[in-house]
Amino acid sequence: MELTERTHLATATKPTEAKPTAAKPTATAPGAPTRGTGTKDADGMAVASFILGLLGLLVLNVFLGPIAIALASVALWRGTARRGRAFLGLGLGIADLLVLVAFMQFDSTVSWNF
Repeated sequence: MELTERTHLATATKPTEAKPTAAKPTATAPGAPTRGTGTKDADGMAVASFILGLLGLLVLNVFLGPIAIALASVALWRGTARRGRAFLGLGLGIADLLVLVAFMQFDSTVSWNF
């Protein structure tokens, strides 16, 4: 009777082995962006357009203004969750170009300086 109790205890406390499971195939290609990645990219573009538009008011507005406008447009087109920042980046990008035009009128040159 002692032998059967030992075998019963040995089988009851024996840890079960984990069976390997096969990976489920995905419907998208391995390198294709997912919906979450696209939204994160659009949110990043909205923030980048805001920062570049703000920075463009001070320096390099001939370059940073159009970049801010392009990033904000793409972020809005992709459906960003940060629409306010995208619109601010768009507005600041346009303001960059208007500041450039205003200073060009005062200096009569293609660039402006203090």
